[in-house]
Amino acid sequence: MKPIRTLFWDVGGVLLTNAWDHEERDRAVEKFQLQKADFEARHKDAVSAFEEGNITLDQYLDRTIFYQPQKFGREEFKNYMFSLSKPRPEVLEFSRSLAGKYLMATINNESREMNEYRIKQFGLSQIVDLFVSSCYVGMRKPDAKIYRVALDLIQKAPDECCFIDDRPVNIDAAAKVGMRTVLMPDLAQLKKDLQVLGVS
Repeated sequence: MKPIRTLFWDVGGVLLTNAWDHEERDRAVEKFQLQKADFEARHKDAVSAFEEGNITLDQYLDRTIFYQPQKFGREEFKNYMFSLSKPRPEVLEFSRSLAGKYLMATINNESREMNEYRIKQFGLSQIVDLFVSSCYVGMRKPDAKIYRVALDLIQKAPDECCFIDDRPVNIDAAAKVGMRTVLMPDLAQLKKDLQVLGVS
């Protein structure tokens, strides 16, 4: 068994809270008194383009929120979206302890403005060497292509890489391209599973 040389991390649900997943959208629906079914239908139509970097945050909001007059402003809504992102300090601290020992990268689905806010706000570039983010590469998990692109970028064999995510569908996709994987329910389990793979 080859030693692990690269750790690929998901961001939302692993290093940080999710950015704009259903729970965050539900909170925005409640705060801004949006019509949920309509908003979610519009989100579903726009989310692929949004996370693959084909439309900007403003264009996404034009499609989902500001296609009609609202009682609140665009900047207020954007600021609220960004405010929903929170760190997971204990996981960030653990990942920081591994930086320098391993090549550190992400494979994460995120829109460009949200991704760049989160990288800067939580100092992720101090931990992570390479961001294989959906908005930069134009593809999303669990599409096998994003994992293959990540491997091409670092020029490592799949079995020298471990991918950490909190969603089984994304883990399964990484395993199918030959990566070692860890499904992370919590930090204690993550540490145990990485130790089994020789990562400590």
